[in-house]
Amino acid sequence: MLGVPDHIRAFLFDLDGVLTQTAKVHAAAWKDMFDTFLRAEAARDGEEFVPFDPVVDYDTYVDGRPRLDGTREFLASRGIDLPEGSAQDPPGSRTVNGLSSAKNDTVLRMIREQGVQPYPGSVEYLHRLRVLGLPRAVVSSSANCRDVLRAAGIDGLFEVVVDGLVARRDHLAGKPAPDTYLAAAKALGTPPEHAAVFEDALAGVASGRAGGFGTVVGLDRTGQADELRAHGADIVVADLADLIPGEPE
Repeated sequence: MLGVPDHIRAFLFDLDGVLTQTAKVHAAAWKDMFDTFLRAEAARDGEEFVPFDPVVDYDTYVDGRPRLDGTREFLASRGIDLPEGSAQDPPGSRTVNGLSSAKNDTVLRMIREQGVQPYPGSVEYLHRLRVLGLPRAVVSSSANCRDVLRAAGIDGLFEVVVDGLVARRDHLAGKPAPDTYLAAAKALGTPPEHAAVFEDALAGVASGRAGGFGTVVGLDRTGQADELRAHGADIVVADLADLIPGEPE
């Protein structure tokens, strides 16, 4: 049924890169923030400036993770240890919170300027699920998830939203831990083994696999099909429209 096994009864979707065309916006915002920081660090230390790679570094260290975790992971990859700071740090401060706030300010500005477009194939898939009466949830690390859903015009297609704000409120560990997906399945009243996870991020696919979900579908938007399978995807497609059965001959 719709490209997943018949025992699947609930559908849990990541946001950026799965439902909306915002993954590239996030990658650009991370690059803008990190390159500004890395350039200043290189000038200060008299070392070569090595920019943030919006494909390799984004996929490996930040995609799918909560914002603070992504900042820490990338900094650690460069051997940089910064103080944690606090949420009150000015954006761009030389702390984990300050850099994370700068990234968030940049992505919000980009979204305001560029708008948010959903993937047409994802919208069609969601409408098929709604017609069939199958429960749907969004599971995102982003604290801006609901704003993005509204901007994309798809906020009315989900019964449950588990985002960065819910994770913080309920003390849920971020992806690649399975906690947020497990919370969404519980809210829909469906055991994990009867739910499907849809992810484009390696950390998100690992989250679905760690949670014991019935099916993990990887969305390959950037040519990383093999990596998605290696992290636990059962099915890999280029677009959710690929899962919709064609009309009979």
